[in-house]
Amino acid sequence: MKKVLIYCTQGCPWCIKVMEYLKSKNIPFQAIDVSKDKKEADIMFKRSGQLTVPQIWIDSKLIVGFDKNKINKELAL
Repeated sequence: MKKVLIYCTQGCPWCIKVMEYLKSKNIPFQAIDVSKDKKEADIMFKRSGQLTVPQIWIDSKLIVGFDKNKINKELAL
């Protein structure tokens, strides 16, 4: 199974939609709230060069925003 990591912020509607979608598909993921953890926010920016959330990392592949087609493709759904 692929490792899924989501960088998100509290109250971000697209972050919530991504997490709800993955839960509905029984896909385990780790969510990191970068609004509460500056160190993780710095790591996120260094990895992607972007501050936009949600950032969905599926293994080493980055998907920015809730792009269901790209998520499905990467997870073979």
